[in-house]
Amino acid sequence: MTDTTPVERAGYVAIVGRPNVGKSTLINRLVGQKLAITSPKPQTTRHRLLGIRSEGGVQAVFVDTPGIHPGQGRALNRYLNRTATGALEGVDLALMVVQGTHWTADDQRVLELVKASGRPAVAVVNKIDLVPDKAALLPQLERLGAQGCFTEIVPVSARKGSNVERLMQVVGRLLPAGEELFPQDQVTDRTLSFMAAELVREKLMRHLHQELPYVCTVGIESFDEQPGRTEISAIIWVERPSHKGIVIGKGGAMLKQVGSEARADLEKLLETHVFLQLVVREKSGWTDDDVALRTLGYQSE
Repeated sequence: MTDTTPVERAGYVAIVGRPNVGKSTLINRLVGQKLAITSPKPQTTRHRLLGIRSEGGVQAVFVDTPGIHPGQGRALNRYLNRTATGALEGVDLALMVVQGTHWTADDQRVLELVKASGRPAVAVVNKIDLVPDKAALLPQLERLGAQGCFTEIVPVSARKGSNVERLMQVVGRLLPAGEELFPQDQVTDRTLSFMAAELVREKLMRHLHQELPYVCTVGIESFDEQPGRTEISAIIWVERPSHKGIVIGKGGAMLKQVGSEARADLEKLLETHVFLQLVVREKSGWTDDDVALRTLGYQSE
C-alpha cells in the first residue's frame, strides 16, 4: 500500500500482546500483504519484523513482535521475551492487542508493560468475528477504558479486515509530524532470504504437533536469484535425532508437503519459479544455548 503523497506524519508503532491474539495477522492486514508468518500455535513469531505502510501522507512503521508471556524457561523463551518487551522502547505509539472477550494474566502483564512504557497507546480488540453477540464485548471495552492509558479502543477482525481501516486512521492521527523514515515503496526491513526461512518455518508450525514446532528453526544456506528462477537451499534444524525422522516423515512425505507449500508461497512472494531444497539436521539443545541461538540467527534486536 504505497502512493506518492509526500509524508507529513511518520513514526514507529509497536504491536504488542500475549501469544496468539493475532498480532501477525493484524500487521499483514495493515500493510496489505503477507510479511509475518501465522499459525494457530502460540509463539509462532520469533523475530522483530517491521511492516511499513505509506499512504495518504502517513508512514506507519509497524513493529511485529513475539507474544509476551511470563515464563523464562529456555534461552529461546528468554530471547522471545526480550525481543517483545524491547519493542516498546523508542516507538511513537503502542497497539495493545487483546482477543475478543478474553482477558488473562498474560494480558494483565502486557498492560502493565504498556503503562510503564509511557508511550501513547491504543487498545485493539481483535477477533470480534468470533463473538456472535457483540454486546458480549462490552465488559472488555469497559475494562480497557477504565485503565486510563488508552487514547482509543478499536474493535477489529484482522482475519476478515473488519474495522482495520478505522484503526489505520487512528494510527495516522496519533503519529507525530515528520518526514518519511523509509522509501515509500519499501514494505519491510527484512531480506528475501529471511522471508524464505520464515515461510518454511510457518509450514513446520502448521503441520508438526506437540513440542516439535518449538524445537525447529530454519536457516538459509544459499539464495541464488537467476533470470526466471530462484534457487533456495534451506536447513531445518532440530534438537534430537528422533526429531529428524518425524520432520522428514514416512517416505519423505512430511518434508515434501512442507516444501511444496513453502515453494508455492515463495513463488507468490518472489513472482518467479522457485527451486527449494530442504535438508534436516540436528543441533542438540539449541533452544537452551545462547551461543547456538546466535549462530542460528537469533540476535538481540
